[in-house]
Amino acid sequence: MKNINEERLESDLAYRFQYLAEFIGFGAEDIEVIHGAAGALAPLVPGLVDAVYDKLFKYDCTKRHFMPRQSGYEGDVPQHIEMLSLDHEMIEFRKSHLAKYLVVLVSRPYDEKMVAYLDMVGKMHTPKAGSKTLDIPLVQMNVMMGFVADAFNKTIFSLELDRKAERAAICAFSKLLWIQNDLITRHYQAESGE
Repeated sequence: MKNINEERLESDLAYRFQYLAEFIGFGAEDIEVIHGAAGALAPLVPGLVDAVYDKLFKYDCTKRHFMPRQSGYEGDVPQHIEMLSLDHEMIEFRKSHLAKYLVVLVSRPYDEKMVAYLDMVGKMHTPKAGSKTLDIPLVQMNVMMGFVADAFNKTIFSLELDRKAERAAICAFSKLLWIQNDLITRHYQAESGE
């Protein structure tokens, strides 16, 4: 039985990632599959991004979180939610960030810098990073991650890979998204003192 320092899981990001990866079984073969999918997935990123935003704009409880100014965005901000459209420059700015995130997932090495990036993705959806007015409830982050996971699966199935490659890709991305989900929820747990 391996001993895990539970306090260190909360204070040492690299240690936490190592534990998550080991427990879930996310390793070099998974990373190789993810990086290997880059060429096939890259042309599909714009459609995947559009699908995510189309879904988020179908509900007031998710769309309303796009009203505050995002860190780095300098353009006009609509005054009312009804004025915010999918082709608004602020949404285009946010879409570009999601597209970059998806590219990063399939292109960067999974080193300490990448782990910090994945952790920041979680943190930036809370007032702890970026915009102090951006505070996405955990339930909305969870539904988005569930939708993204399903969209990844459908995208992988659409590639019509051989069965072994398809299975490897589904497993690799599933493990990765579960790790990402943990690196999101950890910033919410800290808020409630859990």
